[in-house]
Amino acid sequence: MPIFGLVDCNNFYASCERVFQPSLVSKPVVVLSNNDGCVIARSQEAKELGIAMGAPLFKIRDLIQRHGVAALSSNYALYGDLSERVMSILAGAAPGHEVYSIDECFLDLHQLAVDDLSAWCRQLRHTVRHWTGIPVSFGIGTTKTLAKVANRLAKKSARSNGVLDLARNHNWIEQALFKTAVCDVWGIGRRWAAMLEQEGISTALDLRNANDGWIRKRMGIVGLRTVHELRGIVCHELETQPQPKQTTCCSRTFGKAVEDRDQVRDAVISFAERAAEKIRGSGQVASAMQVFIATDRFNTAAPQFSEAASTIFATPTSDSRTIVRAALQIFDRLWRRGYAYRKAGVLMLDLTSAAELPITLFTRVADAGQPLMKAIDGINDRYGRGTIGLGISSKKADWRMKQVALTPRYTTRWAEIPIAMI
Repeated sequence: MPIFGLVDCNNFYASCERVFQPSLVSKPVVVLSNNDGCVIARSQEAKELGIAMGAPLFKIRDLIQRHGVAALSSNYALYGDLSERVMSILAGAAPGHEVYSIDECFLDLHQLAVDDLSAWCRQLRHTVRHWTGIPVSFGIGTTKTLAKVANRLAKKSARSNGVLDLARNHNWIEQALFKTAVCDVWGIGRRWAAMLEQEGISTALDLRNANDGWIRKRMGIVGLRTVHELRGIVCHELETQPQPKQTTCCSRTFGKAVEDRDQVRDAVISFAERAAEKIRGSGQVASAMQVFIATDRFNTAAPQFSEAASTIFATPTSDSRTIVRAALQIFDRLWRRGYAYRKAGVLMLDLTSAAELPITLFTRVADAGQPLMKAIDGINDRYGRGTIGLGISSKKADWRMKQVALTPRYTTRWAEIPIAMI
C-alpha cells in the first residue's frame, strides 16, 4: 500500500527571517510583496491579529504600529537557499521525494523499514529544525490528497506534535475529513468551493461521499480524481523527476511609475539577461520570446497603455547577447511616449532541452557563445548575481524594486554573513 508523507515548512518566509533574528520569535511578522506592496506571508501571531493574506500595507499600518508587527521586505535569496537546505535533508531521508513548492515536499514512505512511522517523522522533523532552524509539519496518508489533509490538521493540533498519520490510523480519516472545509481540500479552488457549498457539500467528508456521476458532470475528470484520492485511491503518483518548463518569465513591477525611455529600456535589458540566465541554468534553449510593457492599471487617473510583442529565433538559443538584442528590437516597436510605465517583462517561449536540440547547419554558429555565457554564469555564481553582465545599470534606478525593510542575504553573500560575537 502506498504511503505518502507531506512535509510543509510552517509559516516559511517568517520562519526564515526568525532563523537569523531570534528577537522575532513569538512576535507577529509579515513579509511583503515586491515593492513592499502587500502581505504575502504571515507568522501565526500575525494571523491571530486578523492580518489577511494579500492585505495592502497602507491599509494595515495602524495595526502594525499598534501591535509592533515586524513588516519585512521579501528576501527571496534567503528563502530559496534555506528551502534547498531543507529539501536536501528530506531527500536524503526517504527513498523517493518530490519538491512540490518552495516550502512543501512529498516523500515516499511505504518502503521505510520502521516500526513507528510517526516517531520516525518526529525525529526527522527535529533534525530539520536542528540543522536549519525551520519548523516543519508532517502529514501522512495513502494518497497525496489525504497527506495534505493530515498536514493541515497536524499544524493546528497541539496533541499531534507536528505529525498526523492517516495511513496507519484509518479510524481517524472520517474525523479528519469532517474537520476539513471543502475549500481547504487540495485542488479545490474558489469557484469549485462556492459551487460545492451551494450544493450542500461543505466538508471534505461530504465531497468524498458525493456521487461520482454528479462530480464528473460538474467538475470533470480532475474533480473526480480529487474525490477518489479522498477515498484512498491513488490518482497522483510521486513525481521524482520534475517536468521541464515550457516557458520562463522575468518581470517586475517598478518601484515607481517611470516615463523615462532609457530607464524602461534598462529594465528590459536586465529582465532579458536574467531570463537567459534562468534557461541556461535549467539546460534549456528558447525558440521564441515575448516582451511587454504596461502602465499602472490601478491608477485610473493616468493614461493607460499596455502592449506586448514577440519574435521567433532563427535557431533556439540561450545566449544573452542574442536574447537582449531581440528584446531591444521588440522594445523599440512597443515604446510610446507620454505614459508612466509601471511594469515590464520578458517571457521565454517554447523551451526545449539544449542537449536534445537537433544538429543543423547553424548549430556551431549558435554554440559559439557558450564558453562566454559559461564564464559569465560562473563569475555570477561565485561573486553574486549581477557582478558581470552585458551592461552596467544603476542600482538606484527608479524602476528597481522598493525594499525598505530588506534583511541581509545571510547565507548567499560573503559580505552579509552574520557575525557571532563570543
